[in-house]
Amino acid sequence: MTADAAGRASVKRVWAVAAASIMILAGLSACGGDSGKPTLNWYINPDGQVTLNQLAKDCSTDEYTIKIQLLPASATDQRTQLARRLAAKDSSTDLMSLDPVFVPEFANAKWLAPFTGDLKGKVLDDDVLDGAAKTVTWEDKVVAAPQWANTQVLWYRKSLAEAAGLDTSKPVTWDQIIKAAADNDGTVGVQANKYEAYVVWINALIQGAGGNILDPSTVEDGRDAKVTINSEAGKRAAGVIRELARSSAKQPDFTTSNEGTSLGRMYPAKGAGEFMTNWTFVYKNYEGLIGKPGGPADKEAFSDLGWLRYPETVAGEASKPPIGGIDIGVGAYSKHLDFAQQAAACVTSPKAQTALAVNEGLMPSRQSVYDSEELKKAYPPDLLQLFSTSISEGGPRPKSAFYSQISSAVQSVWHSPSSVSDRTPKKSASFLKDVLSGKALL
Repeated sequence: MTADAAGRASVKRVWAVAAASIMILAGLSACGGDSGKPTLNWYINPDGQVTLNQLAKDCSTDEYTIKIQLLPASATDQRTQLARRLAAKDSSTDLMSLDPVFVPEFANAKWLAPFTGDLKGKVLDDDVLDGAAKTVTWEDKVVAAPQWANTQVLWYRKSLAEAAGLDTSKPVTWDQIIKAAADNDGTVGVQANKYEAYVVWINALIQGAGGNILDPSTVEDGRDAKVTINSEAGKRAAGVIRELARSSAKQPDFTTSNEGTSLGRMYPAKGAGEFMTNWTFVYKNYEGLIGKPGGPADKEAFSDLGWLRYPETVAGEASKPPIGGIDIGVGAYSKHLDFAQQAAACVTSPKAQTALAVNEGLMPSRQSVYDSEELKKAYPPDLLQLFSTSISEGGPRPKSAFYSQISSAVQSVWHSPSSVSDRTPKKSASFLKDVLSGKALL
C-alpha cells in the first residue's frame, strides 16, 4: 500500500484473498501444460488478483505463457524482494508490478529494460494522464508502462456535511472538515501509521501549501538533492497533523491508522460517520458491502456517500491529491525481453485497464478508458471526473532513486503524529540531509 499497495487494501478484498488465491492456482495449472514455450513470470502485488490472473491468460500467446507470481502485501517488502532478484541479475524476473515511487530507483540501477520504437509509443502516448505519465520516465527514457493510476479523494457522509453546514459545492480545507467532524459527532479518517501512506499524507499536505520535501529541480541529483521540507509549507503541514491529533475528531487508532482501519467508521452502528481521505477503491468497496457488516445498511444509506477533491492545506490554494497506482516494468535481465515488453503492452492496454477498473476499483491511467461506456455504467460521472482530474493535477512524491531512504527518514521524524509540532520540519530536514549524505543511518 504502496503506500499505495497497502493503500489499496479493502475489507472486502482482505476476505477475498483466499478465494482469489485458489482461482489463481487453478488458472496457473491450466496454462502450465504447454511445453517448449517460454514462460514469462509476472510479479504482482495482491490487489486485483482475480482480474490480473485473467489478464495473464488473455495476454498469453502461441509464443509465450504469462505466469503470475504473488508478491507480499507490503510495498516495502515488494520492493525488497524484487530488488534482491534484480541485483542478482535474475533472468526469470520478466514482468513486475511496481509502485511508481520505486521506478526511479530500479531505472537508475539499470534493472528495467526501456521501451523503444513502436512499443514506446504504445505504452506512453497522449492518452495517458499527466500524473501517471510522469511516473514511468527516467533520464528521458520510458522505463515502465502505466497500468492503473491511483489517487486520493475526500469521502464523506452527505448527512454529516449537511449537519455541519459545510458547502460541498466548492473546495473544502482540512481545518473545515476537522471542525465539522468534531462539532457533529463525526471523525476524520487518515493514514498515520509509521509506513509509506503516512508519507503520502505529509507530502500532499506540504505540496498543498506550495512546498515540497525536496526541490523538484534537484530531485534527480540523488544524494545531492536540495532538502526543502523545512519551510512555511512544511510548518503548515505539521499544523494540520497537530490540529487533528488534538481534536475530538481523530479516530481512536489515529497513530496506527491505515487504509482499511477507518472504512467501517463511514457507516457506524451509531454516530454520524466520517470524512476520510482514501484511495479510489473505496467506492467499489462500499458498493459491494451494501447490507453487509462494515458497509451501508441499504442502497439509501449508500447514496449518502459523498466525494470531493482532496482537502486544501491552505484555503484558496488548490490541493495536490496523492498520485499512486501500478506501473509495469520489464526486468533488464529477462531471457525474453521482446516477449516481456509485448506482454507489458497487453496487460496495460485500454481493455485491460477497463477490466481492472470495473472489476476491482483500480482506476485507469488513460483518459479514453474514463470516457468509455463500461466505466460510465460502473461509476457516477462526477466521480470519474474527480478521479481523472485528481490524477492529472495531483502531486507526486519525490522522484528520486533514493526514495526509500527519503521515505524512511521522514517517517522516523514525523511519527508519532501526536508529537508533531512546528519544530518537526526543521528536525526532519536535518535528519534527511544527514541520511542522504551518508552521515546518518536509518
